Amino acid sequence: MTQKKYTIRRIDDVRWEIPKVGKMRVPGMIYTDARNLAEIEKDQSADQVYNVAHLPGIVGRSLAMPDVHWGYGFPIGGVAAFDLEEGVVSPGGVGYDINCGVRLAVTALTRSQVFPRLRNLIDGLFAHVPCGVGSRGGIKLTKKSMAEVLKRGAKWAIQEGWGDERDLDMIESRGALEGADPEAASERAFERGKDQLGTLGSGNHFMEIGFIEEIFDDAIARAWGLELDQVTIMIHSGSRGFGYQICDEFLARMVKSVGAEGIEIPDKQLACTRIRGALGRQYLGAMAAAANFAFANRQILMHMACDVWQKSLGISPRELGMRLLYDVCHNIAKIETHEVNGKRVQLCVHRKGATRALPAGHPELPTQYQSTGQPVLIPGDMGRASYVLVGRQGALNETFGSACHGAGRVMSRSEAIKKTHGRAIDKELEAADIYPRWVGRKTLREECPDAYKDVSAVVDVVQRAGLAARVARIRPMGVIKG
Repeated sequence: MTQKKYTIRRIDDVRWEIPKVGKMRVPGMIYTDARNLAEIEKDQSADQVYNVAHLPGIVGRSLAMPDVHWGYGFPIGGVAAFDLEEGVVSPGGVGYDINCGVRLAVTALTRSQVFPRLRNLIDGLFAHVPCGVGSRGGIKLTKKSMAEVLKRGAKWAIQEGWGDERDLDMIESRGALEGADPEAASERAFERGKDQLGTLGSGNHFMEIGFIEEIFDDAIARAWGLELDQVTIMIHSGSRGFGYQICDEFLARMVKSVGAEGIEIPDKQLACTRIRGALGRQYLGAMAAAANFAFANRQILMHMACDVWQKSLGISPRELGMRLLYDVCHNIAKIETHEVNGKRVQLCVHRKGATRALPAGHPELPTQYQSTGQPVLIPGDMGRASYVLVGRQGALNETFGSACHGAGRVMSRSEAIKKTHGRAIDKELEAADIYPRWVGRKTLREECPDAYKDVSAVVDVVQRAGLAARVARIRPMGVIKG
């Protein structure tokens, strides 16, 4: 076994530090408990936390959330912030699915009203929401109209009839990142994205019907309009083939340019470029365009689902009462203002498999969440639960306003397929009153509950660390997957 170049030392029950050694520019910090630390070390994600700490201009610490697992370059569950003058931006710190994120809407319906007609509802969603690898939708974009999507994000979708202007306040960055540059995207990226708007995708992307099983904070739940047994819909999707193409092309360019820029990296998957350089500006412009595609995509998916609910259940929009609680990114790099050593500075914050978690009073929050803090949406696996959290001051103090993004895998997809050989995952889910529909032959085995950490344990670490706090737990009733 290769000797590690670093050590991990316990700070407290939920904080484990990688002290600064060698050419590390900052220490690392892993938020986890002792039980999960061994798993993190085994899958080499701690090595990636160590590697990220070497990048130029990194500020504070190289961070890992409790759902951390191995990813391309940066770990999934990684957070790193960079000084705008000296720092770098890395596509591996954002991920291939740019602005993969989660949207949660609540309804006026209860579990007892929906459960008897659940199969009809899930079948309707499966029939009308395009999902699966390379899925194509009914929205066909010209290059000109797609450029508008890339610049305006969710607002474009709303102005085209997909939703209500009030939704924008309930979306991170109001559904559009500034600085989006459609001209920084290639013709191939446009080609891949032009008919994928309003599609779910494959893998761990999903549309899930659930109900609120437990409330932990009565006051915040009341402020947000959350009640026991209330039926919800959670949507997990991103920028589809358009975002993948952006990441792939810019990574290839940065692999070639990193040496010429004089940037030393410990792993070529950390290929990066100066934030202020021409290539950095191009990537951030293209990345913002992909992020806006994803915002528009989730906006459209929600309102496609709303239409199916009304038709499948034979109810009016008023009876359904669907409203957006929040929409959050968890694969993104954003220019944000944070306090470092007592000074307010602008940083490029990379969140790869991590969710923004702002506390009460933060200026970026809409009026509705000023007194409570931001809803933080944490999907689990399709057999257990998901959580709604609220951002806390500890996140701003320690993690650049970030928390976990989900349960986090403990098995690769191939390992999950191997270990579920002979099992009927659909029947297991149905025995637990969860009705699944899926496209890929192996999707349910790849995405089985066993392939993920227990999301309750992940959320427990986040709460004990003071990054976010539990508001409600949602139990799944039915799910569609690609």
